[in-house]
Amino acid sequence: MIAIQAEDVDIGKLITGAKKQGTGAIVVFDGIVRDDDIREMELEAYGEVAVPELEKIASEAKATYNLLSVDIIHRIGRLAIGENILVIVVSAEHRTEAYEGSRFIIEAIKAGVPIWKKELRRDGDRWVPGEHRHGSGQKS
Repeated sequence: MIAIQAEDVDIGKLITGAKKQGTGAIVVFDGIVRDDDIREMELEAYGEVAVPELEKIASEAKATYNLLSVDIIHRIGRLAIGENILVIVVSAEHRTEAYEGSRFIIEAIKAGVPIWKKELRRDGDRWVPGEHRHGSGQKS
């Protein structure tokens, strides 16, 4: 499953679905809203571009790291401290491929998928500077 959605994620269901024949390892990345002196976080995405980018990243990870399954769900909307932001579940025959594939996916998302975070802070709101160049006015 590749999705951008407001609803929370059933991580247990994703883990069950990742148990394909030959699976020897499943790696779960669960990025959550941490308490960095914020009240909430607001996430926005350019879905028409972001979903195809996530699909491309998943395909590349599967091919490069011999992954048996890849799920990427990124949430949007207002999220409270402790809520899931991004869930990545990958399965592979061996742990090395699963760990490396998961790491590749998160780094690729941070570098190139048009998703933005705004911290709703006690002392005022601020957009979180991203690692990608979308919307920065700079050329990639």
